[in-house]
Amino acid sequence: MNTLSGRFLILTIIFVMLAEVFIFVPSIARFREDFLLQRIERAQIASLVLLAEDVISPNLESELLENAGVYNVVLRRDEVRQLVLSSPVIQPLHASFDLREPSALELIRDAMRCLVDTEDRVIRVIGNPTREAGLLIEITLSTQALRAAMLDYGIRILILSAVISIFTAVLLFFAVRRLLVTPIKGVVRNMRRYSTAPEDARNIISPKAGVVELRQAEEALLSLQTDLTASLKQKDRLAQLGAAVAKVNHDLRNILTSAQLFTDRIETSQDPTVRRLAPKLVRSITRAVALCEATLTFGKADEAPPNLARIPLAQLVEDLLESERLATPHGTISFHCAVPPGMVVRVDAEQLFRILSNLTRNARQALEVMGRPGKITVSGEEDDSVWWIRVSDNGPGLPKRAQDKLFTPFEGGARAGGSGLGLAIASELARGHGGELLLEHTGESGTTFSLCLPKAEVAEITLSQPKFGLAKP
Repeated sequence: MNTLSGRFLILTIIFVMLAEVFIFVPSIARFREDFLLQRIERAQIASLVLLAEDVISPNLESELLENAGVYNVVLRRDEVRQLVLSSPVIQPLHASFDLREPSALELIRDAMRCLVDTEDRVIRVIGNPTREAGLLIEITLSTQALRAAMLDYGIRILILSAVISIFTAVLLFFAVRRLLVTPIKGVVRNMRRYSTAPEDARNIISPKAGVVELRQAEEALLSLQTDLTASLKQKDRLAQLGAAVAKVNHDLRNILTSAQLFTDRIETSQDPTVRRLAPKLVRSITRAVALCEATLTFGKADEAPPNLARIPLAQLVEDLLESERLATPHGTISFHCAVPPGMVVRVDAEQLFRILSNLTRNARQALEVMGRPGKITVSGEEDDSVWWIRVSDNGPGLPKRAQDKLFTPFEGGARAGGSGLGLAIASELARGHGGELLLEHTGESGTTFSLCLPKAEVAEITLSQPKFGLAKP
């Protein structure tokens, strides 16, 4: 009986029997009262014979009392108490009961006492004569017949109650099994089937329950399974993407390494423009090679933490903005460095460059989509505990969808076709420094991202595996 339907069956029988007990107690008390009132009525009818005939024979009197089931009958008429019929009483009077205006509690109490008392007692009962044939009538009778009748009535009531309880329990058992147990078993079967192949969308539950609570449970399970299946599919795609990226990076690193061999010849060129841009090209190729190497080491347990060093922030920002200016040949977007000349930060230079590059590239692409002149500013400030680096633009601001999942890879893209990886990578690199990347403001007047970096001499660096399949520096 460890099943839900079995326990419900037992509880139903118990509760129905309890309800029948509450019905049995007042009904047995009412039966006792009716039994005694019938004896009073019979005794009154027997006494009418004596009133009609002044003298009756002892045999007739004994027969009248026997038919009435009493020993004595006392009728009070016109304030005169008169013993009408009598026969010898074999034992003394045990108790008297007044049925003229009894309370329910008194009737129940007296009935229960009569049931539990197995001795044959002689009791006196006082009642009102029927049809107002006197002031009162008293009878004396034995409790043996009364108790036997009560027991017979009680047994019949209990048998009927048991039948009703079993019949009701069986009906409820099948009803509960049909309405609750069967749908619950269906949910359990679906969960087991889903656990064997969670990637298979065919195993996702389809809510069918008619009961509101079960329907809500099925809908909640549907939502959970849908999200989990989507996450597993995304995880599988990311794993495949990671493998593909590793292969591409391996070949790309070889290509870029070969390109580095030609940079010396480019630097010897006499063209002023080439000589000015050659160092920037060398640095860009070096960063690309480092990024490829970091991607190939992604996921290794011995991954090195950020290589922290003190660098002048203004110089790094100028190199970054110069690269962005080359990406906008028409000059529709202006780039401004608002970093104090003497500001020095303690960071991994390559990782900070990637953070700011992702932020400025996103800002530039947003302004290009807008189709009108724009402005991007990289500023910096510091206090006693942290460095603040801000990237601001006067673009149209981020849409609500992008704000809700800003740093979630593949979901936080702000433009059509964007993957949302740039901000996710920047946020991960910021946490690797013990800092945080925040969206400070966005709206029609523009967007501002703030990078907060700790200023402690020995920063507590917490590295965590990134939640996307790209390089972790």
